[in-house]
Amino acid sequence: MSFSIGIVGLPNVGKSTLFKALTKKQVKIAPRPFTTIHPNIGIVSVPDQRLESLAKIIKPEKVTPTVIEFVDIAGLVKGAHKGEGLGNQFLAQIRSCDAILEVVRCFKDPRVENVLGEVNPEKEIEIVKIELLMKDLETLKSSVSKLEKKKDKEALKKIEFLKRIEEQVSQGKLIREVNLTNDEKLEIQKYQFLTAKPIFYIFNADGKKTHDLTSDVKHLLVNLKLEEEISELSEKEVGELDLKSQLDKLITSCYNILDLITFFTIAGFKEIRAWTIKRGARCDRAASRVHSDFERRFIKAEVISWNQLVKAGSWTKAKELGWLKTAGRNYLVQDGDVIEFKI
Repeated sequence: MSFSIGIVGLPNVGKSTLFKALTKKQVKIAPRPFTTIHPNIGIVSVPDQRLESLAKIIKPEKVTPTVIEFVDIAGLVKGAHKGEGLGNQFLAQIRSCDAILEVVRCFKDPRVENVLGEVNPEKEIEIVKIELLMKDLETLKSSVSKLEKKKDKEALKKIEFLKRIEEQVSQGKLIREVNLTNDEKLEIQKYQFLTAKPIFYIFNADGKKTHDLTSDVKHLLVNLKLEEEISELSEKEVGELDLKSQLDKLITSCYNILDLITFFTIAGFKEIRAWTIKRGARCDRAASRVHSDFERRFIKAEVISWNQLVKAGSWTKAKELGWLKTAGRNYLVQDGDVIEFKI
């Protein structure tokens, strides 16, 4: 299972250019709206220096990074929640993603059509926000309507809960900003609300100041055209031209907004592998990530932090030093743990 990030934004803001740079896949890019009708999906390795440090001391035959999935979704337009610009189809594609990466146009180029007719990042962000809110409002009303037909005690409880959220959404509040208990957060997951998903912004700028880019949203300023060009060069050419890519920073930012952590396994010292799991996950849950049967058969695990293992120089030496700790199924996995599961 990999976590997915939906790349969204208005038409022609640079979504497919970003996707191509991220995945080095050749996708159709054109200077007009709705070129991307069916989403492109790419699996991208998550950069991690810790994996490289572990590989140096273990010297395995294989090193496998963890991955994250990027989905290039076609451009949203005003009125998407009503079906404008094939909007319902695109909003449905966002629903299946775990987080949203919104690309915002901050460049001027007369050759690339601008559906707004102006460079206005705040307006772009507001348009997408409203479309996501309106779609969630539609989902809330539909869910309440279905529950009202049941009329049992459990349904009435859910109706009260959903109507409380609906009231706040109708006032322009994102669902992820609504004050909810942990149980309520678990309850809303089944609805896959769009504004409940974490969001990160890419301000696509060409280096020329065309707009005041001060913003309080989580964002990264990137020249996506340059990133696309860098992705087509060899490592040697990038070094010779002294070019710096921000894609690793972007991938890590997306990983972080999902509140994910990484743990490592060393399979018979033949393969070092990085795995993704939600922060706060138990050890038996981590075992199930490695193999679905491991959670049921889990007995215990030996755990050491990656930096301690690097300091020890080998698993054997770490054991001699007493640095390996025994963990039960309730142990909460920490970011950077190296785990040997015992089943």
